[in-house]
Amino acid sequence: MGSRPKTNLAYIAGFLDGDGSLMMQIKKRSDNQKNRFMLTICMYQDTRHEKPLLWIRKELEIGYICRRNDNITELRVNGYQQVERILKLLIPYIKFKKIQAVTLLKSAKILRKKKFSQRDLRKLVDYILAIQKENYVSRRKKSKKELMKILGLTP
Repeated sequence: MGSRPKTNLAYIAGFLDGDGSLMMQIKKRSDNQKNRFMLTICMYQDTRHEKPLLWIRKELEIGYICRRNDNITELRVNGYQQVERILKLLIPYIKFKKIQAVTLLKSAKILRKKKFSQRDLRKLVDYILAIQKENYVSRRKKSKKELMKILGLTP
């Protein structure tokens, strides 16, 4: 990403605070290997008013646009390296999702290692739960016990 005015980054952070989500999930791999962690930044807008999302995507030079069947357009950024890069730019301006942003940055630092100790995995479970606690939850999320079981950790 080239040099961008701070006002643009502040605008994007404000949009994320109001119409965005910061998520961390454990995804089952299609090759039946171990599970993988997925970090995501997602911003939402009514499809009739999606222009700000297109502008944000252009400004950040990353992400993809998805138009859902319910007339909502999403801008999604996936991957710990990409999420980490974007959050480092936006975190000085994020006001309401600061806990999630800081927690995702801590997670990305661990995920850069590629090989994780049991201690790392336990920290990642705690980070998932911390983010879930701060986010609006529209459906039931997994408990700590369920997450530990998925990762093969004993309590």
